[in-house]
Order: sequence, then C-alpha cells, then structure tokens
Amino acid sequence: MRSVTVLAPAKLNLTLDITGVRPDGYHTVDMIMQAVSLYERVTVRKSEGFSLALPGSNVPANEHNTAWKAARAFLDETGLLAGAAITVEKHVPVRAGMAGGSADAAAVLVALNALYGARLPEEALCAIGARVGADVPFCILGGTARATGIGERLERLSPCPPCFFTVCMPKGGISTPQAYARYDALGTDDRPDTAAALAALCRGDLPALCAQMKNALSFSSAGRDTAPICRILREHGAAAALMTGSGAAVFGVFEREAAATAARGALAARYPRAWVLSPDPQGARIVHTT
Repeated sequence: MRSVTVLAPAKLNLTLDITGVRPDGYHTVDMIMQAVSLYERVTVRKSEGFSLALPGSNVPANEHNTAWKAARAFLDETGLLAGAAITVEKHVPVRAGMAGGSADAAAVLVALNALYGARLPEEALCAIGARVGADVPFCILGGTARATGIGERLERLSPCPPCFFTVCMPKGGISTPQAYARYDALGTDDRPDTAAALAALCRGDLPALCAQMKNALSFSSAGRDTAPICRILREHGAAAALMTGSGAAVFGVFEREAAATAARGALAARYPRAWVLSPDPQGARIVHTT
C-alpha cells in the first residue's frame, strides 16, 4: 500500500448545552452531534519526509494545522519512524462550527493507521485524536452521538430519524474562544432538554427531537446572520433552525428534500454557500487505496 484516501464527514450539533467550566478554563458540554454528507477528502502517501498541502484553500499548511498535529501525534504514539505526504481537499467551511479541521485530523489518523499497518483500534485512535482537538474523536466515530466532558467523551446513540438539513454558511466566521467568553459574560436561557432529545431519538420521533434542538451559544456567538437565516429557514417549513457549534453555520431540519431544496434556493441570493445534506451513519472511512 502506497497511499490511502479517506472521506471524513462534517458534523452538526443537534443540541448544545454548557454544563460548567473546568479549572483550566475549558467549558464542559452536553451535546448531541450528527455526521452529515459534506466531506473532507484527505489522501496520505508514504514518504521519507513530511509535507502537507491544501490546494485551493487559504488554510495555512503548517505545524498549527490539525492534519499536521494529528500526523505528528500518531507517529509519536506508535513510535513509527516514517513520513507522510498529506493532501487535504477542503469542502467544509472554516470557522463554521462544522468540525472541518477535526475531520481533517480524523482522516489523517485513519489513513496512517491503515497505511503503516498499525492496526490501532478505534478507541486508541480516538484517544490520540482527543489530544489534537475535542471534536476529533467524534469525527472518527461519526453517526449520531452524545458528547460530554469537553466533547471528547462519546456515547453512540440511536440513528437520527430520516431527514434533510439545509445548511447555510454566512460570509464571516465565528471565533470559538470569543463565543465562549461572551457566554461567560452574558449566559443564556435558551437550553436544550437533553434527556427529552435522547428519548425522542430512541423513539425515532423527529418532531419531538426538533423541539429540543437548541444551542446554548446562540445568543453569545455574535453571529449577525444567525437570526435572519433561521427566519428564512422557518418560513420555508423548517421544523427546527439553529446555529451549529459556536457558529457561524446555521441549519434547518426538513422532513422532505423538496422543502429543504426550496429553502436553499431562498437563501442563495444573499448566502451563496448553502447545502442540502442528510445524516451520515459513519465517521472517517477509507474510500481508495493504491
């Protein structure tokens, strides 16, 4: 095997609640996360040296990149004296709350594990990923999951009921540290009932699940476009409309694809970056080897 190509899905937060702050300043959370059908495509090739390329992207290809960090963490953990040439084809928007960078890291870990025959189990890959970023373990796991702690503790859940997500990314991104700092200053009364959301998932009850789709960071994110996008989505029949993560992407939930597509069309004139997506039951996975 000389190269491995991995697809890694983006994520949406169906719910997001903040449960506390640790002594180190990190916030603890309780979230229901869902993988969706928008993918980063990452190819890793065997190499004597180490390189990272992100063609067509403005994301820096340096040691601060999550793909770079993941590769270094994997090689340090396994003790492999090996190199890697990594190419990331980015499709998930940056600073969107959709875990694009974490998906890149997850893809690199899955690819290196196969490329060099390390055979680490999923649990071990998730442990390495947690050192790179809190969302990386979920991007390895995928599907529908509850995330607690700082986001690294995962519990597989019943699959999300069939539906369609119209996801819209406004022009500007949101700073996650700033969103949490504003939350600390402002707080919120808009919290999900996570227990009710979990019960709805178990029943496969999409309307009841949508009723609990709330994001405790929505008020503090300072995303100027969140409210108008949510309004357009609801006007076109979205059963729920909310921000994902710390923003800036916003999504609506639809039972019918035609309605989701119509909502995307209504957003297009003002917000050209919009997609109609569906739940993905998997995480990062190999799609090609040579």
